Amino acid sequence: MDTQMFCMQCEQTAGGKACANTGVCGKSANTARLQDELTGALITASRGGTDVSDKLLLESLFSTLTNVNFDDDALKRLIAAVGTGFYDLYKVRDAEEDTRSLKTLLLLGCRGVAAYAYHSLALGYDVAEICAFLKKALSAIGEDGYGLPELLPLVMACGKVNIDALALLDKANNESFGTPTPTTVSRVTLPGPFIVISGHDLRDLNLLLEQSAGKGVDIYTHGEMLPAHAYPELKKHPHLRGNFGTAWQNQQKEFADVPGAFLFTTNCLMPPKPSYSDRVFTTAVVGYPGLVHIGADKDFTPVIDKALALGGYTEPKGSGTFATGFGHNAVLSVADKVIAAVKSGAIKRFFLVGGCDGARPGRNYYTEFVKQAPPDTVILTLACGKYRFNDLDIGEIGGLPRIMDMGQCNDAYSAVQVALALADAFGCGVNDLPLTLVLSWYEQKAVAILLSLLSLGIKNIRLGPTLPAFVSPNVLNYLVETFGVTPTTTPEADLAGI
Repeated sequence: MDTQMFCMQCEQTAGGKACANTGVCGKSANTARLQDELTGALITASRGGTDVSDKLLLESLFSTLTNVNFDDDALKRLIAAVGTGFYDLYKVRDAEEDTRSLKTLLLLGCRGVAAYAYHSLALGYDVAEICAFLKKALSAIGEDGYGLPELLPLVMACGKVNIDALALLDKANNESFGTPTPTTVSRVTLPGPFIVISGHDLRDLNLLLEQSAGKGVDIYTHGEMLPAHAYPELKKHPHLRGNFGTAWQNQQKEFADVPGAFLFTTNCLMPPKPSYSDRVFTTAVVGYPGLVHIGADKDFTPVIDKALALGGYTEPKGSGTFATGFGHNAVLSVADKVIAAVKSGAIKRFFLVGGCDGARPGRNYYTEFVKQAPPDTVILTLACGKYRFNDLDIGEIGGLPRIMDMGQCNDAYSAVQVALALADAFGCGVNDLPLTLVLSWYEQKAVAILLSLLSLGIKNIRLGPTLPAFVSPNVLNYLVETFGVTPTTTPEADLAGI
């Protein structure tokens, strides 16, 4: 292909087709090439039986996700650590259309699985079976003779393995930090030194809280870290004050000239603007040229010192609150109320409106959908897509809030558990429930979650704001005919159809 790069792994890809010269996310063509080489090295190693540790496998796959690692030197170190030649990904891109589509779907799903498994491994949990599947899938991607009969079962298997990864992460987070409970989170930034922590990694947040205790520095979450306030072992720290800003794609505007330090623990980093780049730090798989990176020792002293030097605001900034912590344990603890409300007709339908947020025009669809949802419906939500509407006051039903934030995208397992429990309570299948999934996608973790939902046989999912560029017409037709996957249109038309 006569282009500097070829990347179509996220929803915002250029022209709805592929980024060819530089990434819309901000990555350079050279960074894209190195990510391809790293992926190719993992494929070669998987096909040749080269011993790649689970840790290296997960770190490498996670580093290729959108908005994670822009640091070419870091990618080169990972390529050297894998230590093999690399399979040429252009063999996949030049393959027959449906083969290319399924191999890409499988690869991106594997990257999402790896991101979830990475967090469990960091907390000391065994991910060997998950990694064994990832190696099998990577090997299949490098098999030039494979077509639809061989690839389609692997794509569906990827969804099932991702359920295992999500279940393990749910277990790891709950056992490490306690069971989340409904919590009100302040949106006010108080005077004084502060650190804003972004991404998804609860272990990094816990370490930062421990290291900053008693040092006169407040900690605020950002983006997907908001649900951390619901965990007992995290919110017991009095200097975990509240949440700063909104969704990840607004950071270049919201971080400008802010007198605080910023720590990115996983994906969601945008190229920092000069007005705040001197106060941005990365750790784990996140990287960007010129930023200070906190290594495996997890010594966050440079971040704390920067916050103290900057001094913070002199007066409070912001207003309002967010609500979070409605994970499966919290929702199922009031299952009797939920079931009674459904049987009485007080609740006519549940909507799971969630997924990744992004900058592409049209995502206000989700705001309008929630605003227009009938008053006898409940909105379950998770991931950063909730920032489109989690500041709305749409009331309660029988003492239950109509918007329930179930957590990060990492907490998609909670939504699955609630759906299965409701189906069991009513003695029906999940597809017979008064439940509709209205999902937004942006990157590869969303791909893995979609595959998980399909592997459970969940049908009639509405997906937007645009359909993936890497899905061929035939594969799309299969998803439509088999699972009823439907593109979102307008809130009015979709609500009428539902």
